[in-house]
Amino acid sequence: MKILNIIYYKVALLLNCLRLAPHFFIFKKHRTNEIIHYEVVRWLKLNKMNYNPDKGFFLLMINFPEFRNLFYFRIGENISKYIEFLCPKMNTLFINGNIGKGLFIQHGFATIIATNQMGENCWINQQVTIGFSNATDCPTIGNNVIISAGSKIIGNVKIGDNSKVGANAVVVKDVPANCTVVGVPAHIIRRDGIRVQEPL
Repeated sequence: MKILNIIYYKVALLLNCLRLAPHFFIFKKHRTNEIIHYEVVRWLKLNKMNYNPDKGFFLLMINFPEFRNLFYFRIGENISKYIEFLCPKMNTLFINGNIGKGLFIQHGFATIIATNQMGENCWINQQVTIGFSNATDCPTIGNNVIISAGSKIIGNVKIGDNSKVGANAVVVKDVPANCTVVGVPAHIIRRDGIRVQEPL
């Protein structure tokens, strides 16, 4: 039985490597390969997977549909539309806008990311909406921002660097840097590491 499991694993790994061959070629050669490489390393670290980036890329593509969506976003629709069928993306996760490197999406189910600008090394959980309040107004997100499950950030608002939006918070006003906000509507409960109670 153990031998059959090993054979099954090796065959499955070989088939996955074959179907991901075009993806790997693009990963190595595309103009955004430095950004993708950075994100592979970040995702591996955050998921406590101790692999080199090449092997890690295969494992992330196989096991994390959220990473697939991010990869397809990075390489653009003109290329991704020809290879998506080999490794389908998550159909409830949408990414649009100018997104800085290092985005990590944990459990991206039912998540919409539509930003004017998003900084580097942000973290987004499931059922998050970052989106428009009208035809033109959408959020600007700083660097190192954490957006927790169920949060809504709507309209022409700015989320400052190193801030955290708590679970199910609704943000319709600017959030200063280094703050944690919670609630509906969101208010500040931590600023620069100190507990506070402040309106936005």
